[in-house]
Amino acid sequence: MRIPHRQLSIVAHQGFGRQFCSGASAVESHASSLLEKCASLSQLQQIHAFLITSGLGRTQFLVFKLIRLCTLALSNLSYARRIFDGLENANVYIWTAMITAYAQESHAPDCRVAFVLYTRMHRKGIHPNHFTFPYVLKSRMVVEGYRPNETTVVCTLSACGHLGTLQIGEWVHGFVHKSGIGISCFVGNALIDMYGKCGSLKEARSVFDCLSLRSIASWNSLVNGLALHGYSTDAIAVFREMLQTGAKPDEITFVGVLNACVHGGMVNEGWEFFLSINRDYGIKLQIQHYGCIVDLLGRAGKLKEAVEVIKNMEVEPDEVVWGALLSGCRVHGNRSLADYSATQLLDLDPQNAAYLLLLANMYSESGRWEDVGKTRKMIRERGVLKTPGCSWIEIENIVHEFYSADKQHPQAGLICEALESLLFFSKDLGNYIGMNSLNCDST
Repeated sequence: MRIPHRQLSIVAHQGFGRQFCSGASAVESHASSLLEKCASLSQLQQIHAFLITSGLGRTQFLVFKLIRLCTLALSNLSYARRIFDGLENANVYIWTAMITAYAQESHAPDCRVAFVLYTRMHRKGIHPNHFTFPYVLKSRMVVEGYRPNETTVVCTLSACGHLGTLQIGEWVHGFVHKSGIGISCFVGNALIDMYGKCGSLKEARSVFDCLSLRSIASWNSLVNGLALHGYSTDAIAVFREMLQTGAKPDEITFVGVLNACVHGGMVNEGWEFFLSINRDYGIKLQIQHYGCIVDLLGRAGKLKEAVEVIKNMEVEPDEVVWGALLSGCRVHGNRSLADYSATQLLDLDPQNAAYLLLLANMYSESGRWEDVGKTRKMIRERGVLKTPGCSWIEIENIVHEFYSADKQHPQAGLICEALESLLFFSKDLGNYIGMNSLNCDST
């Protein structure tokens, strides 16, 4: 909801006055939420001016928010540049925000500025992150008429797929057509993989259908893309279509097929596919295959069968395998086996705070308060810190980044409400996960 100009000013000053009593971090949080309510540049300038007078005008997180708001919501690149130029020690996220803003304009003068900024960032010794490179490459293509080879295109598409930056991936796809590079099997596979990971499955299938020559990687990219987004039946259908053409699956193919069975709850089919890997195709079972089948069995409550698979593994089980078993145990209430799985995880990585916290939470759920205290004492004594999980999604050309138990996002409350609604909807469908699986608390 947008707040009128005058009302925003009153809310901002009253809010800041209250937050000063709680310290600078509270002011930063309040300012961050107010920035999302700005409907005009003048409103943003009010908050910016107050931050400067309060000594928070150089706070990296808030400057990043200011620049992103200027460039994306208000389309005011010039004011964003004024903010940027007034900052002496910008971090990599702020540099990338400015580079991205100029690169997205797709005009040679702006793209030239993006490339100049990248050069300046490099000279200052600031290492670019994974978000920076696709936009820099795009700028160089526009400014210099740079014609990358197939390897560069494939690497860029791979980065877009991992980051979920569909807009840049689509731009590279268009560039491939316009530049005359052409869609070889090599480039086509990268496009299928990128579109699949970004969720544009129709485009992935369209590129696949246009390929005159399909390798096993082409089939794998399509199967894995469909499986990743829960289109289990379609993924299996593509796999069977592949077999009909005479193409031979490899170990990667079966990772996608088994993942499709996991997401679709296809226990019998998944078990048969698992047995066929070595029996019918002579492929040596990999740790990823074991992780998938244990996950599939665990979700279905077939915990004894999952344990038998682990006992008969030809390789040592890793964190993924034990984690899959642990997840199934928690869902189906097998506390003793859950404890055993958790201790196996700790044996593999004793310094992993995530496992220790998980163990403490499990003890808490079963009312074992003495064990909770011992585990939390162990965490403090070892001085280990949990690295928060991170994910991101691109919506309307804006990349939203989320960390586990992070409430910094201005719409965190609405997001958690939506997740809770989905959980209750899942319960109605008979797929209830349990509220303990939803972590929207900062504690």
